[in-house]
Amino acid sequence: MIQGVRNYLVFLFRCGRIAFVGDWRYYAWMGILTVLILLGINAYAKQFVHGLITTGMSDQVSWGVYISNFTFLVGVAAAAVMLVIPVYIYNNEELHDLVIFGELLAVAAILMCLAFVTVDLGRPDRFWHLIPGIGQFNFPASMLSWDVLVLNGYLLLNVHICGYLIYCRYKGEKPAKWFYIPFVFVAIFWAVSIHTVTAFLYVGLGGRPFWNSAIVGPRFLASAFTAGPALIILALQIIRRVTDYRITDKALLTLRSIVQVSMLINVFLLANEIFKEFYSGNLHVASSKYLFLGLHGHHALVPWIWTAITFNMIAMVLLILPVSRSLRWLNLTCVLAIVGIWIEKGMGLVIPGFIPTPLGEMVEYSPSLNETLICTGIWAFGLLCYTIFLRMSVPILQGRLSKANESQGPGEAPGAPAH
Repeated sequence: MIQGVRNYLVFLFRCGRIAFVGDWRYYAWMGILTVLILLGINAYAKQFVHGLITTGMSDQVSWGVYISNFTFLVGVAAAAVMLVIPVYIYNNEELHDLVIFGELLAVAAILMCLAFVTVDLGRPDRFWHLIPGIGQFNFPASMLSWDVLVLNGYLLLNVHICGYLIYCRYKGEKPAKWFYIPFVFVAIFWAVSIHTVTAFLYVGLGGRPFWNSAIVGPRFLASAFTAGPALIILALQIIRRVTDYRITDKALLTLRSIVQVSMLINVFLLANEIFKEFYSGNLHVASSKYLFLGLHGHHALVPWIWTAITFNMIAMVLLILPVSRSLRWLNLTCVLAIVGIWIEKGMGLVIPGFIPTPLGEMVEYSPSLNETLICTGIWAFGLLCYTIFLRMSVPILQGRLSKANESQGPGEAPGAPAH
């Protein structure tokens, strides 16, 4: 037992040490991210002192880019299951090791989600009122309490699966299937639940007719399973470029097939939603008119949503055409899909639900500079976490960092490049 604890502590120490080793590109990238994080912390310190008045939010529009990014990133986290299903259900060997990269991305995304929720709270120091036994968690009546459970549960599931598989690879042992396979299948259903519960947060608000649609949940899943794998495709190519880890084109094209089908479903569901809103012509169409056409001279979101629709349509056409089997065109397609869905799930979903207000007021929203700096800092924090996760896991998966070479230098086998 004592020896096992010692071995694990040595493993953690070596992983932590190798996170500080790299070439000039690695140090430059980590330096840029650190600067952005510090700017974000400084901006949040101002918000913590002066309150949410430093943001562009108001009594009328109480959710802004914080919750927009949260909604998008929950989908990115859920999309890790799109790597798990082909590997553990259909035995796709091409994606076997890449599952770890997808689940590590899910961990980084959930950490960003929790950070965005924290900065959205006016007084995060009062969160203790929700702790069961001390305060009132309000479970199961509140959908927010469900969201707390599913997000933290999904985080723990992915940390366990990734940590166990990487540690077994480090020791050179075959992982015990009973200790991680059941958690993999639980994570598949849990991934669907985290985005479904997030959708229910909107659908359950009866005073906001823009969100009162049964199709919101399926739309969330379709967009998540488009943007998430698209982001993983780009991340895998960066990993392949800056390290000597072998990632085949076939694996990338398998993910392309997932993005292709999900994008078709996403655009179809969006078309259904637009038809429902505008064909009915009732009073509840005001928010949709504001979003797509502008309302009473207010049209701040019109350029945003039409940019999103244009990007999604171009991405859909490129995915249908064989040209997207070329990695250059596939990369462009992924960028268009990610940006389009970020706008659609963020500015195009959250903000219009508040405009006009239930009293008919037209109060537009735009994020303040302080708000933008905080968002940038959280994104930089997530990218820094993911970079560190990859820096630790890639040498282990390659066999360059293992228990067999504990006596080596900073975690690298002799002659191995330090990327």
